[in-house]
Amino acid sequence: MHTAAAVSPSSHLRTAPLAPVAPAGDRIAEALRLVRDAVPIVRRSCQAGDRLHAAGDPFVHLHIVHAGVFKVVAGSADGREQVTGLQFKGDWLGFDGIATGRHATDTFAMDTGEVWAVRYDDLLQASARAPALARLVHAAMSRELARDRDHLLSVCTLPADARVAGFLQQWAMALDERGLRNDQITLRLTRAEIGASLGMQLETVSRALSRLAREGLIAFCGTGRREIHIPDPGALALAASPARGTLQ
Repeated sequence: MHTAAAVSPSSHLRTAPLAPVAPAGDRIAEALRLVRDAVPIVRRSCQAGDRLHAAGDPFVHLHIVHAGVFKVVAGSADGREQVTGLQFKGDWLGFDGIATGRHATDTFAMDTGEVWAVRYDDLLQASARAPALARLVHAAMSRELARDRDHLLSVCTLPADARVAGFLQQWAMALDERGLRNDQITLRLTRAEIGASLGMQLETVSRALSRLAREGLIAFCGTGRREIHIPDPGALALAASPARGTLQ
């Protein structure tokens, strides 16, 4: 008589092969296809400066970036504004409106682009029928939470140069994940907007960028200092490390 050997959960976890992780570009393409096939979408073309929604607007739709870059801006009662996020192809916009039924932020296009508008009620109904769609939405929300956590940790713990280096490196990484060149960034944010986002003064941002340039980690192209060349994105990532400190 044979008896089945008991397998502990821990031993099963140790021996089970890990599922392969799809490249970011493939994940984004698959996510867009899943949304397009599952729910009605309305395509909306945007030009630089167009506003998708304003703080206080009723929440009806979520938007998914199909092309271009968008910025999310939070305002305060005394008129201060802060860029709280940059969203690229495959990112979702509008989660801030779910809890209260009204948007808490403004969202603007930074260049020519396109978003897909999805009614939230339609998304809920489709997610109940399609678990894969529900997982997709939950994953998008989780990434937003992780970005917010990382941003807060950066602002609270990193010196100025590392914060600016991290800001540029994350932008370059987002471009790379979408199959775009990651060695050239067009800064469509002003120095003041970057500073407000990173908890710094405009002058501090300018000095940090100058120090990064002197170190050879970035180079300014043209006269406007808005085109930034990144010779080695990996080296820039190291400059964003807490251990790097302030450049000399």
